[in-house]
Amino acid sequence: MLAATAATAALTATGLASPAARAATAAVPDLPDGTSRDKVLVVGMDGVRHDLIDAADTPRLRAMRAAGTFGASLLYSGPMAATSSGPGWSTISTGVWPDKHGVRDNSFAGRDYGRYPGFLARLHQVRPQLSLFAAVDWKPLDTYGTVTAGADAALVLDGDRDGYVAHDETITATTEAVLRDRNPDVAFVYLGNTDVVAHASGTGSRFLQALAVQDRQLGRMLDAVEARPTRADERWTVIVCTDHGHVDRGGHGGSSIPERMTFVLATGPGIEAGARPHDTRLVDVAATVFHQLGIDPDPSWGLDGRPLQQRSADPFDSLVGSLAGRVDETGIPAGVLGHTHTPPAGWSVADNAMGTGGVAEWRGWSFTTDEFWSRTHRDQWRELNVRSRGVFAVADSDEWDDKANSGRFDSTLVTPAHNVAGASRVTLDYTTHYRQESGQAARVLASFNGGTPSVVREYTADAVSRPESLALDVPAGASTVAFHFHYTGRNNWYWVLDDVRVGAR
Repeated sequence: MLAATAATAALTATGLASPAARAATAAVPDLPDGTSRDKVLVVGMDGVRHDLIDAADTPRLRAMRAAGTFGASLLYSGPMAATSSGPGWSTISTGVWPDKHGVRDNSFAGRDYGRYPGFLARLHQVRPQLSLFAAVDWKPLDTYGTVTAGADAALVLDGDRDGYVAHDETITATTEAVLRDRNPDVAFVYLGNTDVVAHASGTGSRFLQALAVQDRQLGRMLDAVEARPTRADERWTVIVCTDHGHVDRGGHGGSSIPERMTFVLATGPGIEAGARPHDTRLVDVAATVFHQLGIDPDPSWGLDGRPLQQRSADPFDSLVGSLAGRVDETGIPAGVLGHTHTPPAGWSVADNAMGTGGVAEWRGWSFTTDEFWSRTHRDQWRELNVRSRGVFAVADSDEWDDKANSGRFDSTLVTPAHNVAGASRVTLDYTTHYRQESGQAARVLASFNGGTPSVVREYTADAVSRPESLALDVPAGASTVAFHFHYTGRNNWYWVLDDVRVGAR
């Protein structure tokens, strides 16, 4: 049944036993007519491990993967947030990490959707002429405004009360009709049964069967798009994503790799076919929606994401093809490639004061990935390094000390010399993730014209996954500057750097 409010039409199922009730839930909501040739469909599949897609009967997901861009990545874990649906869907919808949107578990306590609204709510603010539709059967996504806020019409069902099998089907049938017979500009559709099955039975045959059903439901939505009478004049982007993974026996919320698995899969204008980017993050869904609609996010929105097709220009990412497998780290699977000591062109690492021995992967500044580095030891905040992408630099005295050594960890990462001739100011921007402990030191130093480096920033407290920006006066007569990142420790913690950029004006 359709009950209209000022901004949202809600379709609510009251039960599963009555055929009349089931038919009522399939009524097509009265959406305003869309105004954009650029249109976006986002399909959220709860708790889908991307490494199991090929094990299931999923021809539509595989076809999308071949025709589009598929970016796999890993989530945070506690204390930033649990690998649960509340934080996961909040991250997808808002385009920011939990330390901004505030949702750390399924209580939704601390949510700050006023400052960081979901992308439908944001679109309603900046492009009120767009026609926006949402459909969910995990009711908290409506109760707290995570997904449905801003929608012109929303189908809201209660899968926890009534069961997800029938409600996922109702969502699919209704969305088919909306996509085929109405004119939405953006739709956000949620399917929840995969998560329920994984909780009940693990990620074995029943989960694969549930995923196959959702693949067919996705296919029906895609077919509805293609059946639109105006399809030839429209530019459709389709995004499929998930909020978290599962351990094999079923369950999530912790810090294991299977629980942290996420993916973003997209097809549409400007999205490369067959691409497998290594620098995608879950926050990129909202940014991709905005980009595909031709909307430039205002910096005040504070988005952490970027369009899925935008590749990193970070020099560390040039090393992805040279990453090697484990040497001393026995807890990392042999097939996981993720470390090198060779810096990018123009960069250097000074290890002349470095102690001997230790774990080979972490002797001095190393270049690694989230999957490789965070496997070294769980629950020591390595999982919180969410604002690094792809390959990043790390100095990790804690892991280095896990094998016999002598001396201290003492290593310096040095940027290329940058031209500052004629400039009055030079800026250094980077992303950092630093964990403090007594006995270690982390300093940023600047060297003009190859002279003695001077300290321009020193870390004496935790700096958890945050962007940094330094602005320095250029001394008279200086023509070049190089920055040094010097870390020392002895079985202490670590320092991560990424996206280092130098500019002069």
